[in-house]
Amino acid sequence: MPVFLLSDKTAFPPPHLAPRDGLLAVGGDLSQKRLLLAYHKGIFPWFSDNEPIMWWSPDPRLVLYPREVRVSKTLRKIIKKNMFHVTMDSAFDQVINHCAQIRLQNNEGTWIVKDMIDAYCELHESGFAHSVEAWYKDGLAGGLYGVSLGGCFFGESIFTRISNASNVALVRLVEYLNDLSFDMLDCQITTEHLIRFGAREIPRARFLEQLEKSLEKPTLRGKWSLPG
Repeated sequence: MPVFLLSDKTAFPPPHLAPRDGLLAVGGDLSQKRLLLAYHKGIFPWFSDNEPIMWWSPDPRLVLYPREVRVSKTLRKIIKKNMFHVTMDSAFDQVINHCAQIRLQNNEGTWIVKDMIDAYCELHESGFAHSVEAWYKDGLAGGLYGVSLGGCFFGESIFTRISNASNVALVRLVEYLNDLSFDMLDCQITTEHLIRFGAREIPRARFLEQLEKSLEKPTLRGKWSLPG
C-alpha cells in the first residue's frame, strides 16, 4: 500500500489504508489541531531526528481495558507499602523529558525529539495531555504521559529511575481511568511488559470502531489530580 504525503491541509487519509506495520503518511506538522485530529482517527506520530514526521495506525493495536488490568502480588505489596507518592499533572515537562533522556541513555533512540516535546507540552497546557508522576523522597522516580479524548487515554511513553516506580504510576492511572468509566487505554505498540498488565491485541478495525464510540463521551479536559 502507498504511504501518503500530507499537505498543509489538516487532514489524514483513512487509517485502514495503512499496512499492518501501521505507516500511513509522512509530512504535515505537529500543530495542536493536527495532533488532535490524528488521535480522533486512531493515528499517532512516531519518528526520529532528521526524519520527516511519520504517522502510524498499526494493525493489530494493543489496548488495555481498565477493568482487565492485572497486578502481580509483588507489585500489590509494593503499592501497599506506599513507597512512592503518586501525583497527576504535577511535572509534565519533567516526565516527557525524562522519557526521552532514559531512552537515549539506554542507547535505544527516541521519537521524543524537541519538536514532539514542545507539541505535547502545548497539548498539556491546553488540558489534553496528562502525566502521572511517581515520587520517591521528593525526587521523580518514574512516570508516564499521554493524551485524553472522550473515554480513551492514548498512552505515549513511560520511564522509571527506581524499580517499579513506573509500574505503580501505571496502576494508579488505570485505577483513575476505571473510576471515571474510561473505555480503554491505547498502548499503541505491543510489548510483553504491557501484556503482563492485561493489555491485549485487537484488530485495527475493532479498535477504530471502539474509538469512535468512546469519543462520543465528553473529554475530561484540564488539570487532573488524584482524590485526597
